[in-house]
Amino acid sequence: MKIAAIIPARYASTRLEGKPLADLNGKPMVWRVYERARAASLIQGVIVATDDERILNSVIFHGGKAVMTSVSHRSGTDRVAEAALSVDAEIIVNLQGDEPLIEPWLIDAAVKPLIDDPSIQVCTLKTRITEEDEYYDPNAVKVVTGRDGNALYFSRSPIPFARVPFGELAPPPFKHIGLYVYRRDFLFEFTKLKPAPLEVAESLEQLRALENGHRIKVVEVDYNPVSVDTPEDLEKVRRIIKERGL
Repeated sequence: MKIAAIIPARYASTRLEGKPLADLNGKPMVWRVYERARAASLIQGVIVATDDERILNSVIFHGGKAVMTSVSHRSGTDRVAEAALSVDAEIIVNLQGDEPLIEPWLIDAAVKPLIDDPSIQVCTLKTRITEEDEYYDPNAVKVVTGRDGNALYFSRSPIPFARVPFGELAPPPFKHIGLYVYRRDFLFEFTKLKPAPLEVAESLEQLRALENGHRIKVVEVDYNPVSVDTPEDLEKVRRIIKERGL
């Protein structure tokens, strides 16, 4: 069973133009994500899917693989699906290109359920929310799951609703980590579905799967992601890389 990680990377960004090529202590961000993916024990191939030749050339210069994709894709998942057409892999990991500190073991944690259970079509991750501000932050996507570990709902609103003080919430709130693992056929099926009402309302693509009756397996991990969306985030990640000697 071949497993490939595809990193969608577009040049345009509302808050940080050219984000994939942002310098992180001597390496472009997209290459740092590439290296982390390559270090995951279950990943057998990594490729960057981009809409810009500058990103393509940068990845190739560093010794990686990249493909050009359409500039008209409405989401990173659509870009991943196009790139997956040329990848011989049964399982496809959609790895966000703005998390240069992602731990390789996290990727493995999301992949393993699909290896162990052929009925699982898509898997993602969650982590416990420990700060009340994050619980109320609409930029931190929350997820609630059933006893079977499948997602019941994703929301930008605080869920479950706090009828008690934050520290007494039971079950505790969880933040969604936007890393997805798909079976190849399901990835193509998913991207052919039309955006659903809840997806549009929340601006959360994963709700399209739930609205169409598909299950999403969610694995709990002890990890707090550091994404790069702003110049301030960029400086924060540079400091962390320097401190860790990465």
